[in-house]
Amino acid sequence: MQAVPKLYSAELDGIAAELIEVEADLNVGLHSFNIVGLADKALSEAKERVNSALKNSGIKPPTKENRKITVNLAPADVKKVGSRFDLPIALAYLLASEQLKPFDSSDKMFLGELSLDGTLRPVTGILNAALLAERKNMKEIFVPAENAAEAAVLQKISVVPVNNLKEIIGHLEGQKNITPQTKTEMVPGHSESSVRLSEIKGQAAAKRALTIAAAGGHNLLFSGPPGTGKTMLAQAINSILPPLSFEEAVEITEIWSAAGLLSAEEPFVSSRPFRAPHHSASLIAVIGGGTNPKPGEISLAHRGVLFLDEMPEFHRDVLEGLRQPLESGCISIARARKALVFPARFILVAAMNPCPCGYFSDPEKECRCTANEVFRYRKKISGPLLDRIDIQLEVPRISIVELRERGNESGEKTETRNVQTARRIQRERFRKNGFKIFTNAELSSRQTDQVIKLESEAEMFLKETLEKNFISARGYYRILKVARTIADLDNVPEIKTEHLAEAFQYRLKIGE
Repeated sequence: MQAVPKLYSAELDGIAAELIEVEADLNVGLHSFNIVGLADKALSEAKERVNSALKNSGIKPPTKENRKITVNLAPADVKKVGSRFDLPIALAYLLASEQLKPFDSSDKMFLGELSLDGTLRPVTGILNAALLAERKNMKEIFVPAENAAEAAVLQKISVVPVNNLKEIIGHLEGQKNITPQTKTEMVPGHSESSVRLSEIKGQAAAKRALTIAAAGGHNLLFSGPPGTGKTMLAQAINSILPPLSFEEAVEITEIWSAAGLLSAEEPFVSSRPFRAPHHSASLIAVIGGGTNPKPGEISLAHRGVLFLDEMPEFHRDVLEGLRQPLESGCISIARARKALVFPARFILVAAMNPCPCGYFSDPEKECRCTANEVFRYRKKISGPLLDRIDIQLEVPRISIVELRERGNESGEKTETRNVQTARRIQRERFRKNGFKIFTNAELSSRQTDQVIKLESEAEMFLKETLEKNFISARGYYRILKVARTIADLDNVPEIKTEHLAEAFQYRLKIGE
């Protein structure tokens, strides 16, 4: 039985990579070149790119073979999309036609799109494939040179940057080895486009709420008249968020790589994302999906911030689509063949006007909306969605005196240090309890009961307050988690009455 050459590549299944075997076989018969294994249109055209790339590289192409050529991509029931398989198809053909010396391919992965002249073009999902290769204990991954820095973020696998077909053939035959890509150092930092907290005049209560949201990863809603600084406050949250950890940066980069948003100049995401889709964005654009499902804005904002300005103006289905990710930190997109799960653990920061004209309850400008218009406008945000927002705050108009004050940069540095200290306290607490989470907002109800401790006076206050106010079970646990974050900012082990009182006051019901 003749051995059939087998190479390994990877296909994206959402953002997770799946191992694909590339096999090539030559049989007697009239010339034909067939790619089987549920290939899409772009992949079925690979035979033309491979033909031209081999011919223009001075190698005998499949068109000169008076034989039947079959390339199989296994498993056959997994849909293969795009041009990432060009390189392994070309190498499998060369092995099958004995134009390339046999080599051990069991510990190697190959990805790349071929140009007609034999050079390699970059493809998406390289980090995702490298993570798969690392899990499969492979030693090398061969990728286009423009993608090499992205894959070299990982430390346990050798990344070989390939410029063209001739280069990789010479390397595999031992004629001229390609120098592996040096490891890419991920340097965490803040987003350069962020508005600084010190640039915002007044609004002490809103800044306090912003600090709590940043420290515990809590969702936040600002309501107030136009021009009170709601948008600037939302943009300023990135300036006090802590730098990314390596694990968080890899998670984000994996999503952005699958979405095709990385480049050779920026091979990884080093700062927390800040995504601000327009209110006209569609459900698929925000949630994710499509014919070949890709991450939406909520996944691109993973471990960062999703800002919805003028929240009631978003389509109803978009807002209601946020329910699952706000609760679980992921979004499940069901299709006929399978369901895909995309990570979506973000801080939701939303802003809205109190009424269509924006001046309801404004002491300086009269509101011209009718009571029915105000009611219908506020009801655009449903109760279940509002119940998932931990901190809800009215942002009042600031005075001219406050507007003339200078910014307080030392105050911003203090808030940044407090946020980082609170995050460190949380990490240590979660590590001791074996929780694989990063912030208080991610605690489940069981984990909340396990780690949150209240002083005796705080227990009595909690009981009395719950008896006087209707709070849902979800709201109860969210209040406890916000109170825990406030206590972490104060660096105290047990939640006190004042921490609970502050957490309760943030449960403002915008829709009532």
